[in-house]
Amino acid sequence: MATILIVDDSALSRRILRSILEPGGHTVLEAANGLAALKQYVLHRPDLVLLDLLMQEMPGLEVLAKLREVDPWARVIVATADIQDSTRALVLEAGACGFVSKPMESGRVLAAVQAALAAPEDKP
Repeated sequence: MATILIVDDSALSRRILRSILEPGGHTVLEAANGLAALKQYVLHRPDLVLLDLLMQEMPGLEVLAKLREVDPWARVIVATADIQDSTRALVLEAGACGFVSKPMESGRVLAAVQAALAAPEDKP
């Protein structure tokens, strides 16, 4: 199974995602803000990042851009309550490989995670 970094400033959201991912055998790491997420990513190189879009200190799009600078092949799924098509297009254009809407539903989260992990890597 995969190592997945959950990045969300809401402890409740992190707990919900952990409860969805761990029963499937995934190892879960957590970060409560963008700076902590970047440190966790560099230290642990998780297989996948689940990233909240709206956070206080550093917005999700900025975190996504910095993750892509550190690792152009980073697999990132953006999680947000903003369900507008324009938001979905923006995060996918910014390099996310998936998008899930809040509130988190187990089936949708697991399907997005499975699709992201199954996608071929473009690493050289």
